[in-house]
Amino acid sequence: MVYPENIAGKLSRLRHIDPPYGGTASAVAAKFNCGSFVRFSLAIDPETGVVADVNFASNGCGFMLAAADVLAENMIDQRLTDLHGLATPDLQEQIRAHLGEFSPDRTQCATVCIEALRAAFADFRTRQIEEFQGEKALICTCFGVSEETIESHIRKCRLETVDEVARACNAGSGCGSCRMLIQEIIDAYQGE
Repeated sequence: MVYPENIAGKLSRLRHIDPPYGGTASAVAAKFNCGSFVRFSLAIDPETGVVADVNFASNGCGFMLAAADVLAENMIDQRLTDLHGLATPDLQEQIRAHLGEFSPDRTQCATVCIEALRAAFADFRTRQIEEFQGEKALICTCFGVSEETIESHIRKCRLETVDEVARACNAGSGCGSCRMLIQEIIDAYQGE
């Protein structure tokens, strides 16, 4: 197959294609109409929340390989707090910015890469929850922050907003799904 120049150029310098290495988290997604898959492996420093490394393995076409490499490259050295929940339009734009617009029959190649990457980050959050050992509820799964820790910061630092809590202990600064719970904790503390 002859690839467009931007895809061929990326294929000549793939930097993150490796067999999965058992990092912090991993996940796979597949494109069933052609039998292609891509698996992302992540190495995330749990203390700093920084993505230290990302690699992928795939049996896919050049479009899939190029899209996976772009996504991997753009994740390295990012803080979880800066990823804003890995919004699909943002990830699609990263691929478009580096590789141009995919033809309609090739957009699924990029979509599978996005699904696998998002699933790898979901695997990381799941592992955070599984590793959590505590009496209180785990509120922020991205950073493993318990209700007890959040309450402590609110009380000691007199925090009044979710953003203040995020700056103090990272809770609520990852995917954002816990921000409503943090607001409830703040409201309960302010109501005392």
